[in-house]
Amino acid sequence: MIKPILNRFSTGFSAIPVLLFLSGCSAYFHQPVRRAPARLGEETAITAELRKLPLPKEKVFAAVYKFRDQTGQYKPSDAGFNYSTAITQGSTNILLKALEESGWFTPIERENVSNLLQERRIIKSSITQNKSDENLPALLFAGIILEGGIVSYDANIITGGAGLRYFGAGASAQYRQDRVSIYLRAVATKTGRILKTVYTSKTILSQSVDVALFRFVRFKKLLEAETGFTTTEPAQMAVTEAIEKAVYAMVVEGIRDGLWSADDQKQAEVKATLDAYEKERTEMSQTDVYGARNTMKASRVTIQPYFAAWRYHGDFASPAFTMGYGGTLDFFITPHWALQLNAGMGTLATKQRFSLNVASVEANILFRGMPFQRISPLLYTGAGVIGPRLGNRIELPENRTLQLNLGAGIDYKLNNFLGIRACAEYHNILSDQLDGRKAGQFNDYYLRGTVGLTFNLGRSSR
Repeated sequence: MIKPILNRFSTGFSAIPVLLFLSGCSAYFHQPVRRAPARLGEETAITAELRKLPLPKEKVFAAVYKFRDQTGQYKPSDAGFNYSTAITQGSTNILLKALEESGWFTPIERENVSNLLQERRIIKSSITQNKSDENLPALLFAGIILEGGIVSYDANIITGGAGLRYFGAGASAQYRQDRVSIYLRAVATKTGRILKTVYTSKTILSQSVDVALFRFVRFKKLLEAETGFTTTEPAQMAVTEAIEKAVYAMVVEGIRDGLWSADDQKQAEVKATLDAYEKERTEMSQTDVYGARNTMKASRVTIQPYFAAWRYHGDFASPAFTMGYGGTLDFFITPHWALQLNAGMGTLATKQRFSLNVASVEANILFRGMPFQRISPLLYTGAGVIGPRLGNRIELPENRTLQLNLGAGIDYKLNNFLGIRACAEYHNILSDQLDGRKAGQFNDYYLRGTVGLTFNLGRSSR
């Protein structure tokens, strides 16, 4: 009876990695089982933002000679050399399209200007032969030249995954993140002065999900099933989005610095756009390359009262979970490192034969992984003393026992003052007699889980 229940539970639990990646399973439910017709190109999330820019007072004539891939990056390959480039070589076309979408620039052909001049010579020769009085209009000249290129393509900046397999049923999920970076600058054609330089980046996500079942359902009856999908964000779409973001930033910063002007009737819209852009710039100054944002202040002192769950492992069988309480006090020497004092009360017990009320006092060295972020992992280790107690009075002097501590947890800050902390701890007692019985070759130990509010005082310097 129990085994079928466990089997069903394991099969359901193994689907957790799949649930975590449901946002990327569109490809799974739209698998290409037949030929698809040609369609218009997809738009990025920034395309709509470009079209919503305030109208210009006067469009700027812009020339793009070459917006090149400057990375020299080739696609990674597991077998030999691969001479296919990792980045699209048509980024000039993408930039010209973005300039047109913004509504702020009049793009002028310069990448293949030799073809244009050759065609004009043909037209002029035809006019001369026909003895026509028609004259060709002069070529437009650009007020600015847009230069720059794709400066980096970083592969595998983050890789990871998760998986679970139990009784032949399981699932796994893996992901990889690459990154492309764009620099774009505007140069005044009359003076050669660089008016503005902007920098943008875009990540490229690849992920795969696999679900499999491999089990003997009867004697010589094997059931095997598997499914899954792999998706990779197109590098061309990532480059397009980064270039469009660069054009957007160029327009907004040009308005802010007075390089060009918006329509006088759109001043409210211009102010809203500038305010939103400055807010985004502030957020990006607090965000690292992995997308983690440093928005919190690191506390110098942290106080945490907590509730605890204790589980004894010793010389008596059938250990039981018991409840307890306690508190910690952290003194941070640096934003990452702290000295921690921990005092707790609880009960070490089994389901039938053993129960002992205990109290512990510990001193630990604590490491806080990300002190300036809302969520931070914690690791700590140290030593302490544990002994019996009567009621709420600690009785350590006669029966105290040394112990070694190891713990890990998560610290979540609701704001700069208040937070929540949850930890899991392992305590190795340096004696086998805390429970009054000495048996076997291993010392007693106990596990403890804690959760409670944290009060963060003072501010550490970065």
